Amino acid sequence: FIPLTVGGGIRKLEDIYALLNVGCDKVSINSSAVTNPDLINESAKRFGSQCIVVAIDVKRVADGSYHVFVKGGREDTGLDAVKWAKEVYDRGAGEILLTSMDTDGAKTGFELNITKQISDLVDIPVIASGGAGSMAHIKEAFEHGASAALAASIFHFKEIDIMDLKRYLRDNNIPVRI
Repeated sequence: FIPLTVGGGIRKLEDIYALLNVGCDKVSINSSAVTNPDLINESAKRFGSQCIVVAIDVKRVADGSYHVFVKGGREDTGLDAVKWAKEVYDRGAGEILLTSMDTDGAKTGFELNITKQISDLVDIPVIASGGAGSMAHIKEAFEHGASAALAASIFHFKEIDIMDLKRYLRDNNIPVRI
């Protein structure tokens, strides 16, 4: 069983209904959640929190805090990422997909500081995203509170074998299905 989550272009309840109706297990909203936070409440109430993922794209700004960015990481909303994460949790999101735009694609590791801050703050799964380049990076995400770690290019380009990663995580006391 692999739960299918779809995101991108979801702006209203009808979009979510259409995706769930064709077999998606979850939907991921980002820009539309920022521009219309009530969409989080309404969708969680109508479809259940378990299928509402709020994607939060973050970048560290000059004062050392993290802001929420939208439009693929191009536009700073001015929202404090930690406060926004708490708000989406309070509004009924079932998961947070947390992507550091500073480390995304760099293969230098996840942004563990913000991952820990948000994981400690909310009582829903936080998926670390952006920066996986080694098995150790993925282990570190779990050690800093993430419930899951998203990795793409290391698997696409066969830099890391999935079964080798699973065994590595298991051997480092990270629960994983083999």
